[in-house]
Amino acid sequence: QVQLEESGGGLVQAGDSLRLSCAASGRTFSMYTMGWFRQAPEKEREFVTDITWNGGSTFYADSVKGRFTISRDNAKNTVHLQMNSLKPEDTAVYYCAAVKLGPGRSVSNYKYWGQGTQVTVSS
Repeated sequence: QVQLEESGGGLVQAGDSLRLSCAASGRTFSMYTMGWFRQAPEKEREFVTDITWNGGSTFYADSVKGRFTISRDNAKNTVHLQMNSLKPEDTAVYYCAAVKLGPGRSVSNYKYWGQGTQVTVSS
């Protein structure tokens, strides 16, 4: 199994940056596609970005493309989300997710989830 724990969230001002981290347990981490999702109050959980098991492909929601960057370090069992030029509409709970060998993108395709970390962006 894979256990996930997010960290790095916080309260920032618009235009600031945050770097989220997801620590994963398990020795098969490198076989998993890893993703980030977010959920704002009274809204559906939405796809943000993900990265394939070998790091060969990344995908981004249009709303974050050019501002967010996902990366992974299989040796450390971690995945990161670098968030730049943050906007108030980025405010949400951010979740790390995993699925073995993919495919990713949709909530329904992911099997393992972290508990989330709050990101709040003030104007």
